[in-house]
Amino acid sequence: MENFKMIAKTFFGFEEILAKELRQLGAQEVEQGIRMVSFKGDKGFMYKANLSLRTALKVLKPIYSFRATNEAALYKGIASVNWSKYLNANQTFVIDATVHSDHFNHSEFVSQKCKDAIVDQFRERTGQRPSIDKAFPDLRINVHIGKDQVSVALDTSGNSLHQRGYRTATNIAPINEVLAAGILLLSGWEGQGHFLDPMCGSGTFLAEAAMIACNIPANINRKEFAFEKWKDWDNDLFDQIMDSLLKKVKEFHYTITGYDKAPSAVQKAKDNIKNANLDEYVKVVEENFFDTEKTTEGKLHMVFNPPYDERLDIHMEEFYKNIGDTLKKNYPGTNAWFITANLDALKFVGLKPSRKIKLFNASLEARLVKYEMYEGSKRTKFQTENKE
Repeated sequence: MENFKMIAKTFFGFEEILAKELRQLGAQEVEQGIRMVSFKGDKGFMYKANLSLRTALKVLKPIYSFRATNEAALYKGIASVNWSKYLNANQTFVIDATVHSDHFNHSEFVSQKCKDAIVDQFRERTGQRPSIDKAFPDLRINVHIGKDQVSVALDTSGNSLHQRGYRTATNIAPINEVLAAGILLLSGWEGQGHFLDPMCGSGTFLAEAAMIACNIPANINRKEFAFEKWKDWDNDLFDQIMDSLLKKVKEFHYTITGYDKAPSAVQKAKDNIKNANLDEYVKVVEENFFDTEKTTEGKLHMVFNPPYDERLDIHMEEFYKNIGDTLKKNYPGTNAWFITANLDALKFVGLKPSRKIKLFNASLEARLVKYEMYEGSKRTKFQTENKE
């Protein structure tokens, strides 16, 4: 099988960990861009990347690029692809256009032009035409225009890869699965000890943490990928790739625990964990983090997403002060990481973060912060309290 170029899209700040994931999977010629990483692999690797990548939102397969500064050139460029290689006249397709260009200002307009070029080609050659299906197309075509460069790619994934397939229930403010996985990898989590999410909501960090710890492919529970509808779909190859990935699953000998003070969240988290077949690794308990203390031996790895003020009713200042106090008093020997879009609230924690990483949660600029709580005597605890 021949190797071809692919592009994995991701969130801002995850380019490096996505590149590392790709290298570990065996990708060739891995190159980081902005919110994307390009690489080379064969068809089997395309299947493997979609099944395994934790920090990719989509995998695209570029098929053609050209220059265009007006609609005639755009139409001509799209028409010069032989679309019958990818699509039959009785199938459906959709175009996702992204436009960063002075020559074209509307992605809707670009989609329409590209659609016309493809439909006209079929009509001229066969007298029939494929139709558009936005919800369940047989082929998803990605058109990206940057200045005068037009790149045409096939979407190998379909729905964004954060839709892992295990989450049925969500509560008010769930965290995106790819964002959660990326945060865990940035925090250095690889299953090396006990894990706690003290405000677990619908359990996304718990599920992603368990899959990382056991090396379970991220998208094992997904119902479908776009490439399954392609002309060159190879079911046997896909099964073979799936089997080889499942052989690499490993045992995990520590605990993964989630707390939430809302009974409804605890129930949702339990349902999601069960759906993901991870209930033997993960325990979810109804607890208010501020009333708890560390119960495990050795280093504890803590990662969480505190409720965010805009959508949830909490008193900011007091809430973040409580986080700091609870960590200081009750969680020695803990590396605590959390993400917040409330940049002002961090000063109320009353501890100095040892790391601060800029990310985005949805469209909100956020910080991923790390607090290192040392094992120590009363004396060293007292010193940290007086440092601020």
